[in-house]
Amino acid sequence: MIIIGLTGSIGMGKSTVAGMFRSLGVPVFDADAEVRQVQGPGGRALAAIEDAFPGTTHAGGLHREKLGAAVFGDHAQLRRLENILHPLVAEAQSAFLGAHRLKQAVVLDVPLLFEKGGWKRCHMTVVVSAPYRVQRARVLARPGMTAAKFAGILKSQLPDAKKRRLADVVIETGRGRRETWLEVKRLVRSL
Repeated sequence: MIIIGLTGSIGMGKSTVAGMFRSLGVPVFDADAEVRQVQGPGGRALAAIEDAFPGTTHAGGLHREKLGAAVFGDHAQLRRLENILHPLVAEAQSAFLGAHRLKQAVVLDVPLLFEKGGWKRCHMTVVVSAPYRVQRARVLARPGMTAAKFAGILKSQLPDAKKRRLADVVIETGRGRRETWLEVKRLVRSL
C-alpha cells in the first residue's frame, strides 16, 4: 500500500483535492475531521480538554471560541492541547490504515504534515498550492474570517514555498477545478 501524505496551507484547496482522491476510489483519512469528532458531542477528548482548560466544553462538545482564546498565541498551551488531541488522532489514523491495508493507495489528509512530522509515515507527499492572491481570496470569503486571523494561521504553518520544496508532488489549484482534477487523475493513474 502506498501512503500519500496530503497537505497544503489554509485556502489552498486541500479539501477539494482530497475529495477528488475519494471520487477516484482512494480512501482518505481526514485529520481535521477526526479532531472535530473527538471534540464533538460525546467526544473522547472532551474530559481531558475540560481538565486542562476549565470552562471550554459543554454538553454539546467544545466552546471553540473559549478554547481558541485559551491557546491562541500561547505555544505552551497549544502544545498542551496537541498532547491531548494528537494521540487520539494517531490512534484513529492507525485504525484507518489497518482497515485499508489491502488497498493500493491511501491518502492521509493532514494540514500540518511537515510541521508535526507526519510525512515520515508516508511514501509520498503531495502539497496542494495556489497563488497567494487566490489563497487570500478563498480564506477571507469564509464566514468569520478576518485578515488578522488569516495572518495568525499562516504564522503557524510552514510557508507555501517551503512546503513546495519538501513535496514529492505539487498539485496546483489556482488554474481551475478541471485542471486540478486532471492533475489528481494523472497522479492516481501513475500509482
